[in-house]
Amino acid sequence: MFEFPVLVGDIGGTNARFGIVPEAGAQPRLLVHLETAAYPDPSAAIRAALSRESGPRPRSAILAVAARVDGPEVRLTNASWVIAGERIGEDFGLSRAVVVNDYVPVAAGAASIAPDALTVIGPRLDTAAGTRLVLGPGTGFGAAALVPYADRLAIVSTEAGHTDLGPADDDDLAVWPALQRVEGRVTVETLLSGPGLARLHAALRQVRTGRSEAPADPALVTELGLNETDPDAVEALSLFAKLLGRVCGDLALTFLATGGVYIGGGIAPRIVPVLERGGFRKAFEAKAPFAGQMREIATSVIALKDPALTGLSALASRPDVFVYHGQIWQRGQPAQ
Repeated sequence: MFEFPVLVGDIGGTNARFGIVPEAGAQPRLLVHLETAAYPDPSAAIRAALSRESGPRPRSAILAVAARVDGPEVRLTNASWVIAGERIGEDFGLSRAVVVNDYVPVAAGAASIAPDALTVIGPRLDTAAGTRLVLGPGTGFGAAALVPYADRLAIVSTEAGHTDLGPADDDDLAVWPALQRVEGRVTVETLLSGPGLARLHAALRQVRTGRSEAPADPALVTELGLNETDPDAVEALSLFAKLLGRVCGDLALTFLATGGVYIGGGIAPRIVPVLERGGFRKAFEAKAPFAGQMREIATSVIALKDPALTGLSALASRPDVFVYHGQIWQRGQPAQ
């Protein structure tokens, strides 16, 4: 059980967001957005966040991190921080500190997300029962499933971003040889992330001009593509949407996500017009022999600004509902 107030944090490779949940069932109060690289470790960032809080100090914490949580210390996949619940608990005099994968709270939030917090991509379908899939491209790529099990909701975190991604049609085959590899691989995260969008742009430009160039800033590629002032950026966004639809469909099939697919991350909300053009949904549904079933699965972009913080509040407030894997430290007990 969590003692309130609860410190909640969403720690990514680029940004960290911290908030306070004052009591069970309350919405989190955002303290601050910080750049991860601006602080040497999570405790320094938490001190900076709490310096803005005049109310009661937190008594416990639950933090979501962009990394695989598989031991008492977790190193961020795309940043240098090492997160240990025990260290944070001791540094701030907490009774309990829990560390989970960053898509665990997004999945928890999907359990009760309001329709007006979603932007539907494709047909508007009635919400069906069953597993819900949450995923998102940002600095990296995260994914988790929310699985009903008796009267509980089990959250299955994944490392789907590190699975291989290959060409599926002639257009892909033309681009794949020019793609920049990461440790010799082309994975989901290699392409479906901020750096991935830049890699797609650079590869398309190389195919067109025959010249190899360093990837541009992802934000610039997005801006040029949305403004339609760079044809390679326009094509990169279109290919990004198609690949995202393909991967969403693959994961929806993997988890039989009849409850819908919910897309978070920092990129999708910015490129909704591109996703709505049809390439995303066409790739999502192209899963013969199950294309008919795929047409019955709703896909939406999460429009909430900080969905992970809302989900972390749900995890802290409703421990009797959610089952999930995480690193758990409790004062007087060894870390799990």
